[in-house]
Amino acid sequence: MKSTIPDTGVPITPLAGNSDRQEASLHGEILLRLRDYVVEGNIPEGARVPERQLCEMLGISRTPLREALKVLAAEGLIELLPNRGARVRQLSQRDIEELFDVMAGLESLAGRLACEAITDAEITAIEQLHYEMYGHYLHRDMHGYFQANQRIHESIVDAARNDTLKIAYANFAGRIRRVRYSANFARKRQRWAEAMREHEAILDALRRRAGSELSDVLFQHLRNKRTAAIEHLTEPQVGAPASP
Repeated sequence: MKSTIPDTGVPITPLAGNSDRQEASLHGEILLRLRDYVVEGNIPEGARVPERQLCEMLGISRTPLREALKVLAAEGLIELLPNRGARVRQLSQRDIEELFDVMAGLESLAGRLACEAITDAEITAIEQLHYEMYGHYLHRDMHGYFQANQRIHESIVDAARNDTLKIAYANFAGRIRRVRYSANFARKRQRWAEAMREHEAILDALRRRAGSELSDVLFQHLRNKRTAAIEHLTEPQVGAPASP
């Protein structure tokens, strides 16, 4: 499993120039690294967030770390505990089932709407992301694969040209991001290879602007992901998950 946070303390260096720009850059990088660290399962579900350890790893003080934790709490990845720090949000099987069903509905609608409004340039950009994702898949780079994967799904939602849908999607996507990542490690079937084949079908339908077909493919893609996530949740866990 690859994390953007190094094993030893390496301070984050802000960009040179305007102080407001420096602060925004620093905040953004802290948030990105911390989100990846939580999503990739480096802290067990339900466990307390080790603030002192994270501060040492990131080379920052408690204040910017806690600001980033507030954002992750708003995204649904962690829970803030009054006067007791924070812990990683733990989802039950029922939570996972419900969240994936909602996400399947949202992405299905996004696919249908996107085919009515997407431009050739946007399709080309999604194609490039797809090939980038495929490269990560071949190199068994789960971190890079997942980042490109999420950008593809977000690009389809953006292409739907529906702000209400986009806001709803962002809200639920944050809550399910960690389990969506872990679903790729389900051992009962080769979920990673299966997901790649599904993405080929997604890209094909998008190229043809086949709205009804893309809607169905995306819905089933999320349903399959849901099944894999539940399988992974109920599997005996031996140490950290290894790349498939």
